[in-house]
Amino acid sequence: MKWIYLFFAVIGTFVPFGALLPWLIENGVDVAKFAANITANPISIFAWLDVVIAGVALIVFIVTDSKRNEVKHGYLAILATLMVGVSAGLPLYLSMRCRTGEAVNSAAI
Repeated sequence: MKWIYLFFAVIGTFVPFGALLPWLIENGVDVAKFAANITANPISIFAWLDVVIAGVALIVFIVTDSKRNEVKHGYLAILATLMVGVSAGLPLYLSMRCRTGEAVNSAAI
C-alpha cells in the first residue's frame, strides 16, 4: 500500500499544480487577484473553506498520530499539506505511516 499512497501523493501534487500553472502564467504572482478569484462566488468560497478545514484537520491528525505511532519525518507531510494541499499531504503521510508499520512488523519477527 505504501507505493500506492506514494503514487497518489505524486498525482496529488502535479494535478493541482497543473490547474494552477496556467493561472500563474497569465496573472503572475498577484495575491490580490488570487484572493479575488477564490472568493468570487459562493461555490469558490465553499471549496476553499472545505480545503482549509480539511487541511487543518489533517495537520492535527498528523501531529497526534505521528507521535502515537512513532512516524518519523511527519513534518514532511505537514509541509506538503501547506505547500500543495491535502491531495499531497494525506497520501504522503499514509505512505510514511505504512513504512513505520512495516518496520515495527519486521522488528517483531
